[in-house]
Amino acid sequence: MRSLIMKRLLGTVLSIALVFTCTTACLSASGAGRDKIRKPAVAGMFYPGAPEALKETVRTLFKDAPSVDVPGKIRGLVAPHAGYVYSGIVAAAGYKLIDPSTKTVILLGPSHRFPLRKASIAEAKAYRTPLGDIALAKFVRTLKNKPLFDPVPEAHEMEHSLEVQLPFLQVMLADFEIVPILTGHANPEALATTLAPCIDDDTLVIASSDLSHYYSYETAVSLDKICTTAIPALKFSDMPVCEACGKQAVLTLMHIARIKGWQGMLIDYKNSGDTAGDKDRVVGYASIVFTDRKEKSGEMKETLSTQDKKALLKLARSAIKAKLVKGTKVERPEPRSTALTQEGGCFVTLHKHGQLRGCIGTIEAVSSIMECVEKNAQSAAFGDPRFSGLSRKELSKIDIEVSILSVPEKLRFKDREDLKRKLQPLVHGVILSRGFNRSTFLPQVWKQLPDKEQFLEHLCLKGGMPPEAWQDPETTVQVYQAEVFGEEDFK
Repeated sequence: MRSLIMKRLLGTVLSIALVFTCTTACLSASGAGRDKIRKPAVAGMFYPGAPEALKETVRTLFKDAPSVDVPGKIRGLVAPHAGYVYSGIVAAAGYKLIDPSTKTVILLGPSHRFPLRKASIAEAKAYRTPLGDIALAKFVRTLKNKPLFDPVPEAHEMEHSLEVQLPFLQVMLADFEIVPILTGHANPEALATTLAPCIDDDTLVIASSDLSHYYSYETAVSLDKICTTAIPALKFSDMPVCEACGKQAVLTLMHIARIKGWQGMLIDYKNSGDTAGDKDRVVGYASIVFTDRKEKSGEMKETLSTQDKKALLKLARSAIKAKLVKGTKVERPEPRSTALTQEGGCFVTLHKHGQLRGCIGTIEAVSSIMECVEKNAQSAAFGDPRFSGLSRKELSKIDIEVSILSVPEKLRFKDREDLKRKLQPLVHGVILSRGFNRSTFLPQVWKQLPDKEQFLEHLCLKGGMPPEAWQDPETTVQVYQAEVFGEEDFK
């Protein structure tokens, strides 16, 4: 069966697909986006154009692709975008592992034929393949208005980098929406920061990219190893020498993985010399996944000792003092305790005579706890927009409180009453997300707002949402716990 499918594919794509993956010619396309359905551009070339043949091909690729155990739910995937006869087996190795319950897929890929200064999303309501139409996610309209985006319909009309991913998704997922993004020259870190609030537990992020192009087999294997080592390890310093046509997309996914605390893993690597081409001039392909960390739970990976807590409070105060008193050094603890060097989110809260004087934090684990406390202590003192910067005279009058956060988890509930039943005052910190609006209250805020409905309404208002937004099915609720300690605890 597989040989029959491969012969059929070879007959239609052998002379086209390999070259099509790296062309940079600029096509002048007209009328893109007018009919609101982005029609398939490479069906019958990169993959079969007939629905049954396409479905059969994808299923056969899934069957033949290697099976690998992964340490958690797949949240991100680097997948190739050449013709299926060349890279389909590598792409399938990653796609066969994704969670079938995924509801939203953010697709990131390069624009091969149309130069883009910023990122672009198609002016369409759906993408079409021989297997049917896939609707764009509702929040795409809001995303297009962000500074990093400039819709260029012509860039999407013939672009294959996103399209070839869709049949794999259609076979694996029952019902899903997409966010199709051509990355252009948008800054990957800024793009990742923009997209991160849109990513919940039901979201998959895909970066579409092939690796090195047209080297000899041995040279390609050597060059591609740089990429397949750097990408899953989040080694950004090695990425300048990684040859990948979708590098901006891959870097964006890497930054998202760093923000979210995902861990990377190489699933499969091959080049066209291994699949359907000669070994003189090959193109490299990799399937790399990013998964939730094994330790994702509602608790800290390692609790802090009394000595650790005192060290962090001392670090926070010295970090603030260093900004106010010339010659003062930041008193960073020696990282003898692994609890201080683990990655984690944190908030630093300042009180003056019992009243709030500043509070800034980081929900996601993007740095070590020590780095997080130092940075947010200074931000709470000098960067909270609700207050003027702390003065030198005030330094002795403030009390510092530190909250170390567990990894947030999506709270699943049936209705508003079920949500209220599941929330635990003084235990749960709560995050509400609706589109690009996001806000959080730490667990200690329950002391001021013990009524659950009032708590949620105030949290909505804090995030610029209507007070009843917590009852909207479009609003995502996440909870976390916090280890809270302050200078008052040790006086």
